[in-house]
Parts: sequence; structure tokens; C-alpha cells
Amino acid sequence: MSMTKEIGFLITDVKRLLRREYLKSELPVTPMQARALAYVSRYEGIRQVALSEILEIQPITTARLIDQLSEEGLVERRQDPSDRRAYCLYLGEGARQKLDDIGFVVEQVNQKALAGLSAKDIQQLERLLKIMHSNLGQD
Repeated sequence: MSMTKEIGFLITDVKRLLRREYLKSELPVTPMQARALAYVSRYEGIRQVALSEILEIQPITTARLIDQLSEEGLVERRQDPSDRRAYCLYLGEGARQKLDDIGFVVEQVNQKALAGLSAKDIQQLERLLKIMHSNLGQD
């Protein structure tokens, strides 16, 4: 297997293993709900359709996901003032605590995944992954 094929395989496998760890953990929401909350937190006021694109899911699936998060008071939909057909998403009352709980689990999973790596190794890994992310996100 060529070096580049091995890298792709490893990245895909690490993603699968991370997902398995999150499913085994005491994550207070589903992994997809956690991702949605994290993106709404990062890009508060994001349009629902833009969140669909980021999460790479269909708009109808995003609508159901946001319905669930809204019912729990974690996300609020507000009509976009510039387009009455669109909704913008904001964190709800309980979101900050839930994000803290998610962050705790993420930190535990990351510690397990990064065990045996030095701080320098971790910085280099992050730097290299950011370069790959940038290379692939230029489309």
C-alpha cells in the first residue's frame, strides 16, 4: 500500500474509532447533536441551510435535528430578518452547560486517542491536519 493510501486509510479508521469512543462514552447527546451544537456555538446566527452543508446532511434531516435540540432548549430558531423563508440558529438556555458536558467527554476521548504523544507531537499533528483541511476545503 502506498504511503498516501495508508494515510487516507488511517484517517478514516481513526474517525471510525473516535466515533465508537463517543458512542461508548457518557456523551449527553448524540454525536450528531454534539456536532450541531458545536457549530451553532462557533457560528451563532448561522442559517439552518448552512448548517446542513457543514454537517453534510440533508436539510430535512437538519430540521429534525434542530427540532430535537429546540425541544430540549438547546437551540433557538429565529427568522432571518433579511429572508423570511430562512431561519438562523442560536444557542438556547441550556446549551452552555451541555457544551461544557460535551467538552469534558471530548477531552477524555482526546486524551485516550493522544496517549503516548508529546505536546510537540500533538502540535505537529494539529498543524498537519489543518494544512490537509485547508487543502481539501479550497473547492
